[in-house]
Amino acid sequence: MEHYNMNLTLKVWRQRNNKEKGKFETYKVEGISSEMSFLEMFDVLNERLITEGKDPIAFDHDCREGICGMCSMYIDGKPHGPWQANTVCQLHMRAFKDGDTIIVEPWRAKAFPVIKDLVVDRSAFDRIIQAGGYISVNTGNAVDANAIPIEKENADKAFAAAACIGCGACVAACKNSSAMLFVSAKVSHLALLPQGDPERKTRVVAMINQMDKEGFGACTNTNACEAACPKEISVTNIARLNKEYAMAGFGADK
Repeated sequence: MEHYNMNLTLKVWRQRNNKEKGKFETYKVEGISSEMSFLEMFDVLNERLITEGKDPIAFDHDCREGICGMCSMYIDGKPHGPWQANTVCQLHMRAFKDGDTIIVEPWRAKAFPVIKDLVVDRSAFDRIIQAGGYISVNTGNAVDANAIPIEKENADKAFAAAACIGCGACVAACKNSSAMLFVSAKVSHLALLPQGDPERKTRVVAMINQMDKEGFGACTNTNACEAACPKEISVTNIARLNKEYAMAGFGADK
């Protein structure tokens, strides 16, 4: 793959904290390699800002391997940027052209207040997970892999739902800031497995109640969440979540 350098203009959202108003600030970055990741490009810019005695741009990151979901940000109006099924840390600068202007913003959702610059507080997701509680499985010696038979179709669906990394792109993409795709993935993962069955009813009710308490919006089935999800979590999980919630309310077993 051909390697080349480019000069870019960045319009980045700067905000000191959740109490103060933010604004876009413009930065020129030069000699950026097409093979840099988007976050590496930010590293270069921040090194320059620090050298100049200026406040570096705050952004979240950890694994830089598309696993943790912390690198979340809007890039040119798209959660995680222009590449499909991709996190920001996996986005490379070859996605852009020399001379491009790139607009970078934090997630925009009431339930994700800005901490600083591009960093938002996504602890609402943690509280939803905590509301789901535990699964009452025995601990101790490991059992044989086939001791609990699980239909392959259900195992595959549970595995696909468990791929959710909780980045919040679904919330950011939704016009209502709904967290239904995230919650449905977490509920589906355990609802499809026998290990999750004992707490099945209480789990879905508690997680949906916490989701509403956190201030996330309602789902209106535009499917923008699935389109923006870096792990391509299916909206069929939302239908399963609604079914699980209805069954819990009516006291159905399956």
